[in-house]
Formats: sequence, structure tokens, C-alpha cells
Amino acid sequence: MPGSDRLPGQARVVIIGAGIVGCSAAYHLTRLGWRDVVVIDQGPMFRAGGSTSHAPGLVFQNNAARTTCRFALDTVETYRSLQLDGQPVYWEVGSLEVASTPERWEELKRRHGHATSWGLKTRLIGPDEVSSLVPIMRTDHLYGAIHVPTDGTVRAVQASEALARVTGIDVKQGRVHAVETDQGRIAAEYVLSAAGIWGPSIGRMAGVPIPLQPLQHLVGITDPLPELSGETGWQSMPIVRHQDRSMYFRQDFRSYLIGAYRHEPVMVDPQELRSRWDNGLMPSCAPFRDDLFAPSMAYASELYPPLKSAELVEKINGLFSFTPDGHSLIGESLDVRGFWACEAVWITHGVGAARAVAEWMVEGEPQLDLREEDLNRFYPHAFTRSYLRTRGAQNYREVYDIIHPLQPMETPRRLRLTPFYEREQALGAMFLEGAGWERPQWYEANTPPPRPSPTRGEGDVAPQRSGWAARFWSPIQAIEHRAARERVVLFDATPFVKIEVTGRGALVYLQRIAANQMEHPVGKVTYTAMLNERGGIMTDLTVTRIDQDRYWVVTGGGVGMHDLAWMRRQLPDDSSVQLKDLTSGWCCVGVWGPRARDLLQPLSQQDVSNAAFPYLTARSLTIGSVPTYAIRISYVGELGWELYTPTEYGLRLWDTLWKAGDALGVTALGGGAFDSLRLEKGYRLWGTDIHSEYNPYEAGLGFAVRLNKGDFIGRNALLRIKEQGITRKLACMTFDDPAVAVLGKEPIFAGGQCVGYVTSANYGCTVGKSIIYGYLPLALAEDGSRVEVQYFGRRYPAGVVGEPLYDPQMTRLKELPVLAGSGGAR
Repeated sequence: MPGSDRLPGQARVVIIGAGIVGCSAAYHLTRLGWRDVVVIDQGPMFRAGGSTSHAPGLVFQNNAARTTCRFALDTVETYRSLQLDGQPVYWEVGSLEVASTPERWEELKRRHGHATSWGLKTRLIGPDEVSSLVPIMRTDHLYGAIHVPTDGTVRAVQASEALARVTGIDVKQGRVHAVETDQGRIAAEYVLSAAGIWGPSIGRMAGVPIPLQPLQHLVGITDPLPELSGETGWQSMPIVRHQDRSMYFRQDFRSYLIGAYRHEPVMVDPQELRSRWDNGLMPSCAPFRDDLFAPSMAYASELYPPLKSAELVEKINGLFSFTPDGHSLIGESLDVRGFWACEAVWITHGVGAARAVAEWMVEGEPQLDLREEDLNRFYPHAFTRSYLRTRGAQNYREVYDIIHPLQPMETPRRLRLTPFYEREQALGAMFLEGAGWERPQWYEANTPPPRPSPTRGEGDVAPQRSGWAARFWSPIQAIEHRAARERVVLFDATPFVKIEVTGRGALVYLQRIAANQMEHPVGKVTYTAMLNERGGIMTDLTVTRIDQDRYWVVTGGGVGMHDLAWMRRQLPDDSSVQLKDLTSGWCCVGVWGPRARDLLQPLSQQDVSNAAFPYLTARSLTIGSVPTYAIRISYVGELGWELYTPTEYGLRLWDTLWKAGDALGVTALGGGAFDSLRLEKGYRLWGTDIHSEYNPYEAGLGFAVRLNKGDFIGRNALLRIKEQGITRKLACMTFDDPAVAVLGKEPIFAGGQCVGYVTSANYGCTVGKSIIYGYLPLALAEDGSRVEVQYFGRRYPAGVVGEPLYDPQMTRLKELPVLAGSGGAR
């Protein structure tokens, strides 16, 4: 598509930004059948544009996030097929991530496991092989490296440019109508913002917040090196990341390119970005900061001796941006329909991300699950300037750090506090952070008395852990686990997202978006999945009928905005249904365990017996002097209730329960034990065990589907799936050695082949086994099948077992009589 100085008067879609994402999106949209696709950019493109124009062109496909890795795999596949003037634009020279510390070497073993899980071929190699691949680099200090043969470098060439500056976006009645430019107006059904560092400015024109923080990034290119005099290609040696020094390197013909994160972040306010060029330079770049780059250049000379006499002949102070969580922004705005974004995408992932957004726009759903990239996933605090700057700076500092999966950012913290926060502090809570909430992982007050540490779980003790598995973990979690099984616990469930659904059309709406039956009496609680048209699980949650035309939907705190956004997209146009987020107005305490009724009944003015208050029902209760709405449900597999009360009553509710529970041995329950309890019971966690790439039958959730209730989103797909059958299934496995502990995402092997990966893992203190879940081919998902799980380079044997491991007859939850041979609670 050649550039043009004349803009059309209308288009189906206007793509703003002619970088790698914008042009790739145009390619995929047209490939999927759309016409009248216009790409506009303020230009000029070569060496003066946005992030694409000055990107160093390094393509590293390996990533801990499956979707991001899949983006990269797709991108490389496309790059291989591209040519410019008969020459390739992608050089598949491979990559090395080197380890100069024992910690990094262990991390590379973990990354090798991730790559295997996602289908990317990688190798762990020693210093000698590193030296043979990069002869000019010192390797005597290295432990080894991970080698990705299909990585490489790409020339970031734009395929299209219409030189025009966007000056406004016409939005009427919540929908895009046109794009205003300095060369005229383009009427459009859709706008796709792929403007990179200018994304926040484009978003503001449409009234859509784009949470990006631009930062400057330092790159230098040396003069030609005599040691490379015989090299003829653009690059022959592998690209290198030295993450222990926060640096990367690649050959650039006979010169060398050096990139560095080894300096304090230099942030740029999006509102101060100039949109016109000055002397062909990036509009918002300050002069190259030699003072910031000097330490990196000094280390580069140590690592590459030929660089000691080299000079930097080109210095780039370019820009890229980070979101608060480091993931991309992809999707359609909820507030302005027709406004789409594909932002914060690195060149490694550009084509794959563009393909995903194009599929979403044309087909209504992307092939890949985009929960981590969803434009609408953030809570309000994430859009504030101070939060964006703080998180952006920390993301820059940590871009090459070794980050544990549970490790929270240390700042900003204490943003969202439940009414019980001070009580939890007094109990010695070790807080993690999720969605801005401070969430206890365990409580030091529950520390057991000193005793010898066994190697296997016995009584209230779990096997000791070491290495990564021991981080953000405590044996105290076993104490809390056993308290839930044997006595009664209090769990702070305030971060659960509470969504009120009201209106004359509420039942019809819920019947259409939920796979389970929603037409129940007032007070009935229903677990259900909500599906996309392909039958993929968009979310799973509980729905409680509060009144004739009023329902409560309760979902996880970490995915709440994602779920609310999806529900909002399905709202009817006739205003017959309203959604309201009640989360901040209501706190919640989970009261769970076999003594839960013994705690509640003396405090309650109402009967909470099994006959009066059966499982999966809800009603109002007065606890002491506190009005609550109680839902009899338990994610830990024991008798119990979720007690909801207006936030101002929260502290009194906690204190009332805690005081009355003292005689019963009441214990505060943290998130670590909460997870092990739910895994023993086989409860799925959305985002890990289930998401939009899996259907209910694969996930073992067919019990929550009612095909005979009438039409609902995904029903036709489920009918086809039932007719054709499934080829994989979520299976429960246990390690032969109960002391083995893994974290999730590790590859699962059978017959020497990778057949899946771990979705969830934890130690089951009641069953005395180390439990994992993962999707396996149907033939392997049978009880008794043998597999191996690779963890930090070693493989550990495990076996498929029937699920759930704990209380399969539901006697504990429903208080059913335990029949002989029923396999009730241990």
C-alpha cells in the first residue's frame, strides 16, 4: 500500500500509526476481508518516527507469558515471509541470554521450561559453545546461556504512510464517527490507535484513557570493528542479552549496537510530547545522556574487549512505553464504541498482536486469550498520573530482573485497604498485592510451636521447600489449611468484585450470557461460566438472585474489571438492564470450616441450620448488631458462608466473629492456604486453569452447562463440541514425591514429548500430596497415566488421579450423610 498525500473522505477503519503494529493490523484486516482500510501517520517515517523507527530490531521470542510468546512466534513466522527489494527483512541469527550469576543460571533453566511449555525450541548451552557463537565476547565469567535458534533481528520497515496529523476524533452518542486531520476529515466506523508513545494523546481525543508511560531508552552504535572486517551480512553472530547487567548487544554490519537499561528511568509526560518534527529528530528526546550511558559502555568494553577502542558514532535516545503491569493494551473501549487500541507492543510481538486485534475486530473474538492484554482490565487508580509514572519507572528498572511469579511491586502500595487491614497487621499478615488491594498470604500469628521438620506432610506440617518454591511461601500456610478443615477460619474476601444486575430485562440478559440456568427462586445461588461464541470460557462466577429483577454477580478481584467489561459489552440497547460495581461499598468475610455454624448461630438472630439455610442459598442475617447478606458457599470445600456487609460495618463484623470464635480456635486464613484448599477440592481458577481458549467440557465444567434452557452465547459451539468430542482435558496429577513443589507453567512430558503444561500447583495438606493440574491429551488424562514435569531442568514423575482429591461426594459442603465406601472427607 503506497503512501498518499490525499486522504479519502471515508473508510471502514482508520488506523492511527504506521509503525509495525499499525501496518500489520492493516495487513491482517484486509486478509480477513475488510476493505477501505486507511493507515495515517504524521511522518516522516525513516529514522524519525515513533518507537518502530528507532527500535534496535531485536526479536526475543521467549516469555513467561504464554500469549506474549505466541505473539512473538506469530510475528517471526510473518517476518520470515517478508522481503524488501528482493532482500529479507529478518535475519534468523539466533539469540543468547547469558548468565553470569548462579541465580541467573537457575532462572534460565526456568525460562527454558516456559519455552518448552509454549512450543518454542530452546537450548541450554555452556560457556564454550557461547564462545564459539560469539567469538569476540568474554565467556570466562559465564555459567552458560539459553540459546533460541529462531530469534534474530528485523529491519523495522513501514509498509504504508499517509502523511497527516490527527487533530481530533469525532465521537457522538458514545460511538466513533470520524477522524479529523490537518488534511481533512475521514468518516469512519472504526478507529484503531496504534500510535505507541502518542497513544495517550490519541485516546484523549476520543475520551478514552490509554494508561501508558513513555520513557527514554539509550542505544549506541560503534564505529566499524577490525575484528568484524570479514563479516558480510547485516548480522552474523547471535544477538545477546546480558540481563545481569541490564544490557543487550547485536552486530550491525561491521559495527556493534549496545542497548542499556542500566540507568535510572528518564520519563516523558505524554501530554508534553510534541507532534511535529524538529530537524528530523524524535520530537520528545533530550540530547543523548552520555553520563547515564557511561557505566554501560564501560561494562560493554569488559564483556567485548574489541569495544575498548571503539567510539560511538550513532547515539539514540529513543522512546518506548510501559503500562502499569508491563503488558500490552488491546481491545475496544467500553465507553466509546468503535475505538480500538493496540498499544504498548514491542517489535518482537508486533505482527502477532496486530493479528489478534484484527481477528477480534472482524470475527468478534481473537483466537488467543487476551485477558492479560485487555484494554479494559485496569482499576481506576491505574489511570492516575502518579501511579503511571511510578509503575512505569519500576517496570523499566525491572525489565531484566529475576521476578518471582508472586512478587509484587513494592511501590505504590497501600492503595486499597479493607476494613480489616489493621486487624490483619496485628496478626502479622504477610501482604501481597493484587488489583491494588493488600491481601494477606499468611499470618505470622499462626506460627506453630517449634518442632522437628519432617520431610513429608504430617498432621499440620507441610514438606519444607527450597529455592524458588520457598519464596513467598511459609509453613504457616499448612497451619491455616488444617484450621479450615478442622475448626473455623475467617478469610478477608473483600476484594471479590460484586456486580449488581438490575432491571426488567435482568433475567433475560443473564440467561443469554450464562451457560447455566438462571431462572431460579429468589435466594438461589448459581455457579456458572460465561462463554464467547466459540464456547470459550470468558469468566466463571456465582450469580445470586436477590430479588425478582435484582441479582448479585460475584467474581475474583484480580479479574473483576475484565469480567465487568465483558458483561457490559453484552448489555442490550434498550436500557432494560443496568450494571453497578458494588465492590467498594461492601466488604466480605468468609467464615468456613466444620465449626462455622457453631460460630454463627449464637451470633445470628436467624436460623442457620442446614434445613433453614441450605447450600447454595442466600439470605439476610444479623450477626450481633451487624446487618449482613449471607451466601452459603465455600471455595475451600467446607461448610461456610460469605458474609457481606456495608463497608462501614466491616470492622465490627470482624471483631464480633473473632471474639466469639476464640473458644472455637478461630484462625485467620491467608491466600496461600486458600489456594491449597481449593486445589484439593478441584476448584478451577480463571486465568490459569480456565480461560477463553478452553471450553467447559475440556475444563470439567460440563455440570454447569444447561443446553436445554434455550439459546445463550456459545450454545451452538457447545453443541458442535459435544457432537465432535474433545481431544484434551484438564487433569489432576500428583507427584510421586510429595516434597516436590512447582509454581505453574512448567512443561509436562509423556513418552519424551511435551504434552501440556502445569496450570495450577500446590501442596494438599489434608491429602498429603503435591498436586498439579494441567490439560492433557484425552488418552493421557485417564486415572493411572504417567507423566513427568520439568522444573528448573529436572524432571519429576507424577501420575494422573481422579478428582477431586478431597470430599468427592460433597458431604462437607452440603452436610450429606457419609455413606460407607463414599470416599468422604479424610
